[in-house]
Amino acid sequence: MRITSIEVKHAALPLNPPFKASWDPNPRTSFAATVVYVHTDEGITGIGSGDLMTGFAGHEHLFIGQDPFAVERHAQIIENIDFHYGRCWPLDLALWDLMGKATGQPVYKLLGAREDKILAYASTGELVSPEERAERALMLREQGFRAMKIRFHHENPRDDIRVVEAVRKAVGDTMDIMVDANQGWKMPWDVARTWDVKAAYQVARELEKLDVFWLEEPLPHDDFQGMEQLRAMTGIRIAGGEMNRRLHDFRELSARGALDVYQPDAALSGGITKGKKIADLVQGSGAWFSPHTWTNGVGLLANLHLAAAVSLCPYLEFPYDPPAWSLERRDFLMKQPVRVDADGYLRLSERPGLGFELDQEKLAHYTFSQEAAGQQA
Repeated sequence: MRITSIEVKHAALPLNPPFKASWDPNPRTSFAATVVYVHTDEGITGIGSGDLMTGFAGHEHLFIGQDPFAVERHAQIIENIDFHYGRCWPLDLALWDLMGKATGQPVYKLLGAREDKILAYASTGELVSPEERAERALMLREQGFRAMKIRFHHENPRDDIRVVEAVRKAVGDTMDIMVDANQGWKMPWDVARTWDVKAAYQVARELEKLDVFWLEEPLPHDDFQGMEQLRAMTGIRIAGGEMNRRLHDFRELSARGALDVYQPDAALSGGITKGKKIADLVQGSGAWFSPHTWTNGVGLLANLHLAAAVSLCPYLEFPYDPPAWSLERRDFLMKQPVRVDADGYLRLSERPGLGFELDQEKLAHYTFSQEAAGQQA
């Protein structure tokens, strides 16, 4: 089997009403998704999605004529492209989808199949009042979720803590609560100060009292020493690493014991190929691997296959904050959205590859030009 061509399409779903992401004061009026197809001479096509594939144009020839199963070679080239031009990890996802289809196996079985299910935590995205967040938490519990994540981004962290207090009061001990401080990286326009170790510790101390399961990204993603210090200062689990893009970052973080939970997203940072290496590295030192999944349903599935195959963490992120962030919005390119069952689990099927089918009508309707894709980033 040989790769004959690689095709990249860009689509964007208009959002009305807009999605008011906690990390961006500019309401999102559209949701962009990139789809990459890897075609072969045997008529099998692998499909991936997640990041915008910026920087890939002009590099297709590096893969044409190659064996799609040579994923270590391909991952190295994608990493080279990442270094020079931009992230193209959805291509790695497409290669794994292709290998699964070619062998008739779901990807998680190719990776090790530790489990065929994993508990989901509902990952919320909006800043809302304490009362509204508590009401939404109860709704999530009724739908079967056993855990949820609350995002911080108020100017005063005390206002964020009040939201956690309201949710804990509403759900009692029936749900685990994670908190995302959103201090790990910045939007292009953001020049505000991020937390330092002392500020993060003050927040962590209050969250410990509320039995928060983990505190995510309380410091910049490259402040390895600060995360090491913070983890030693508090009893709460410290999570991060979703946007760290190099294996040596994780090697250094792990050597320092800087994190309890490592979260590289296969669709954004390293693909499935590098993600498994990171999982093996950090879990060998006693930490958890629980990838970030906030792209779309295809990216979520890729991380689900990876986590089910290798993760020791009891939970996987499930982006979901209705009505603002619904399954229909997140998974608009798919015929069937990824769902959680009544017991709160994400369950993997026996379908080969990543196990999804694109909605070709919607894809055709919402496709736009590659030049416009850069404006959607």
